[in-house]
Amino acid sequence: MGNFGIWVLTICLLFQSGYGFYLPGSYPHKYVVGDYLSVKVNSLTSIDTEMPFSYYSLPFCKPTEGVKDSAENLGELLMGDRIENSPYRFKMYTNETEIFLCQSNKLSADDFKLLKKRIDEMYQVNLILDNLPAIRYTRKEGFMLRWTGYPVGVKVQDVYYVFNHLKFKVLVHKYEETNVARVMGTGDAAEVIPTVGNGGSDAPGYMVVGFEVVPCSVLHNGNSVKNLNMYEKYPSPIKCESTTVSMPIKEGEPIVFTYEVVFEESDIKWPSRWDAYLKMEGSKVHWFSILNSLMVITFLAGIVLVIFLRTVRRDLTRYEELDKEAQAQMNEELSGWKLVVGDVFRAPSNPALLCIMVGDGVQILGMAVVTILFAALGFMSPASRGTLITGMLFFYMILGIVAGYVAVRLWRTIGCGDHKGWVSVAWKAACFFPGIAFLILTTLNFLLWGSHSTGAIPFSLFVILLLLWFCISVPLTLVGGYFGAKAPHIEYPVRTNQIPREIPAQKYPSWLLVLGAGTLPFGTLFIELFFIMSSIWMGRVYYVFGFLFIVLVLLVVVCAEVSLVLTYMHLCVEDWKWWWKSFFASGSVAIYIFLYSINYLIFDLKSLSGPVSATLYLGYSLFMVLAIMIATGTIGFLSSFWFVHYLFSSVKLD
Repeated sequence: MGNFGIWVLTICLLFQSGYGFYLPGSYPHKYVVGDYLSVKVNSLTSIDTEMPFSYYSLPFCKPTEGVKDSAENLGELLMGDRIENSPYRFKMYTNETEIFLCQSNKLSADDFKLLKKRIDEMYQVNLILDNLPAIRYTRKEGFMLRWTGYPVGVKVQDVYYVFNHLKFKVLVHKYEETNVARVMGTGDAAEVIPTVGNGGSDAPGYMVVGFEVVPCSVLHNGNSVKNLNMYEKYPSPIKCESTTVSMPIKEGEPIVFTYEVVFEESDIKWPSRWDAYLKMEGSKVHWFSILNSLMVITFLAGIVLVIFLRTVRRDLTRYEELDKEAQAQMNEELSGWKLVVGDVFRAPSNPALLCIMVGDGVQILGMAVVTILFAALGFMSPASRGTLITGMLFFYMILGIVAGYVAVRLWRTIGCGDHKGWVSVAWKAACFFPGIAFLILTTLNFLLWGSHSTGAIPFSLFVILLLLWFCISVPLTLVGGYFGAKAPHIEYPVRTNQIPREIPAQKYPSWLLVLGAGTLPFGTLFIELFFIMSSIWMGRVYYVFGFLFIVLVLLVVVCAEVSLVLTYMHLCVEDWKWWWKSFFASGSVAIYIFLYSINYLIFDLKSLSGPVSATLYLGYSLFMVLAIMIATGTIGFLSSFWFVHYLFSSVKLD
């Protein structure tokens, strides 16, 4: 009771403060006036090549203390982020102008060629202050556009200009105490001590709530800075005009870099400081289009499902109302799905592969649901770089136990309870999808290594991923397979004939209908897919995980409905080979997603340069659609299996 009272008091103090509370790892940092603020720099990025490069691969200024890597998590490394310290530094609430940074060495032929190439490919410099990326505002046709980072330079009339002067604006907000109580001790001896100040200091402090940059190309006098040290005053006034450029790059000549910073107090509170990054252009189209798509697809799928269930239910009800003699006579006049009663549960071709794919599909689907749910609840915010990818890997490995269980139990069900071969099925389930992913990513990684891109996965990280795979994921999958082998198999409601029934000739190829079935699930997500693709390939921040979770739930429902309808249609025309068809009926949505990816490459990524960049894009797209096919196919198969089992257990046919 004492502990409960302490928790109640703690919660009351939290809400009494009047301010929001902060998730773990997202608590604001208090800076006193005059404290140094360190600016970090991420990899250079471009939507033209999709290959990140180190900031210091170009002839830019380096910090006096040397280049140091910041601590990076697994997700950041996999995404190609390489966060390093930069020479830019500020003093809290201290405006500074005409700050000399450095003068580069004379541009060699290689440096000059590389700088021109990066400008042609529209590479962006990504600076970070207090975990906030630098944001840049531009105006076009009356609209205010937001960009993260700033371009390396610009090409005007065949002359290359570099942005060598940066005008920073740092938005700050007065530090607000949250009055969060510290609970010290254990048991009934715990006491609540309100926190005061920051480390016992009563000095007024500020929080960083915004970070803006305006890049300028300014022609500096190289001779006037020969005796200047870093952070000293530039000898003449600097006029920063973002609409004009005046610093052309020339081979054999150095580049002088300068900057200025101004601090501005803002009404933006710390929990809302990411709002400027999350205001995506076309937000109304985003919300209303998704809502319209969800309503239309739900309505159509609901109609199909209602008609379908009424038809089957009427058929079953009519059969159950007959007496035994009438039922026996009706059995002799069977038609449609009742004719395949002796073959409907006949083992499919390649049963082991089906079990493996269904097990992996459950694992991928579970990972997606849990990850998106955690992201929607705010545990994987954009402020925590790499946590989304790290979370996906963690949940995927943990759910290996579910994959092994489902794969082995389905294997035993198809084999009518036979335990033989369950270890092989569990082992293959642990290696099937990760093995394909490893093959694709390794091939793409060789391309990145050849291009000296920071997006290449380091060899040490490859070793870590292999250890996680074989030391965590594989053992958990085998443990799940063990439990699946111990669990009772699902018994079929009808017996299977020894001689297979001949399938009548069909008017249209059944696989044509299966491939066309993927259009309905694709209709539920193609609008959301545009925003996801834009987030991945165009550097936009994706944050509407709540809507994504709704779309995912709707996708699961539609995949199940589509597969049910097609399975019933195949059974009605006496086609008892429904196992793989039910899998690919919903899994065929991956084909349309891949075609959409190609369309996105041609029309939205028109500036993508070089065959290497296109190969990287198509390789990552192939990896994505493979995961979607296995997950959606699993939904369709499991729903069809449940339906067929329910259908033939509802009537007694000899």
